[in-house]
Amino acid sequence: MDAHLVDFLSLLLRWLHVIAGIAWIGSSFYFIWLDNSLEPPAKDSENAKKGVSGELWAVHGGGFYNPQKYAVAPASLPEKLHWFKWEAYTTWLSGTALLIVAYWMRAQSMMIDPAVANLGPWQAVGIGVASMAGSWVVYDALCRSPLGRSDTLLGAIVFGLLALLSWGLHQAFGGRAAFIHVGTAIGTIMVANVFFVIIPGQKKMVDAMRAGGLPDPVHGQRGKQRSVHNNYFTLPVLFIMISNHYASTYGHRHAWAILVLMSAAGVSIRHFFNRRHKGVLAWQHLAVAAFLLGLVAWSTAPRIVPLPAVEGPVTFERVRGIMGERCINCHAPVPTFPGLAQPPGGVLLHTPDGVHKNAQRIYQQVVVSRMMPLGNVTQMTEQERAVIAAWLAAGAKPN
Repeated sequence: MDAHLVDFLSLLLRWLHVIAGIAWIGSSFYFIWLDNSLEPPAKDSENAKKGVSGELWAVHGGGFYNPQKYAVAPASLPEKLHWFKWEAYTTWLSGTALLIVAYWMRAQSMMIDPAVANLGPWQAVGIGVASMAGSWVVYDALCRSPLGRSDTLLGAIVFGLLALLSWGLHQAFGGRAAFIHVGTAIGTIMVANVFFVIIPGQKKMVDAMRAGGLPDPVHGQRGKQRSVHNNYFTLPVLFIMISNHYASTYGHRHAWAILVLMSAAGVSIRHFFNRRHKGVLAWQHLAVAAFLLGLVAWSTAPRIVPLPAVEGPVTFERVRGIMGERCINCHAPVPTFPGLAQPPGGVLLHTPDGVHKNAQRIYQQVVVSRMMPLGNVTQMTEQERAVIAAWLAAGAKPN
């Protein structure tokens, strides 16, 4: 029952995380689009006189909208202001809670791969915590340094450091855990931008107006810079969120590089749209993204690792025996593996029909990607993988 409650809690947290993430990313996409689409008012117009730097007319849902952006602030503070912050906070809080439930509480099975590094659970969790906090500290220091004056140079350095983080985490964790911790590091940077820079800067601007003074425009400039950074972070993070469904990425022997290539493609796609919203058809950025995605497709294509020769006849009963010894502790109606309430992916291998029906999935996960058993916790041998491969090659006959 405890395992079921943990599993159900994970479901609720994942649902909340996705909902909040949609709201946060949606607002990020909208406001960057809005900024890039604003047209300056005529010089002698009323809007120009009251400090409007850009405006836009739009139609949506049967109504007309006229959003305006002020160069610094309006002459008087409106009675009601909407603050875009809880979308970010809820996304990070729910995501971190999900990380704790799905990974940190199951560190032995979900994070540690003895073939990568012989860590204890608390060591693995400590590395995860350090990757999140350390990423923000380094990133924020770079933004506040003289490097922060050059968006291009700063972006290149930050991307390079995140690539280094990807490599480093893959020296400590299995592929899935490494991927997700790169994502949580980026997510922590994003929410810290909101919590420590964007919102405090906006509060200082509001406080200055309430005191009868003029807001310092530097707060708006810093907030805009961090908002743009968050906008470019979104597509890599979204890829990481769905990557655990695709073992060919996190299970690759150079998975850290696959993550870097996919992230670079995401940044390039995002840049294309940001430029497009400014009226520039920068197709070359889509071409770069297409090249990177093609490189990933080629790199992750199945390549069978040479297996030892199979000794003796390859029978279905022999394959079932391997399933019983190495796989059924997870892939049974009531898993006996600690922390599991349901079989992963709904795959059941406790009956002959279950093994035969899932033959191709077994082959993909055990022989091609070699991601199962997870972290090889049940110590499946190369000889056993060779038996499964030979059974599939002979037609995966049930008898």
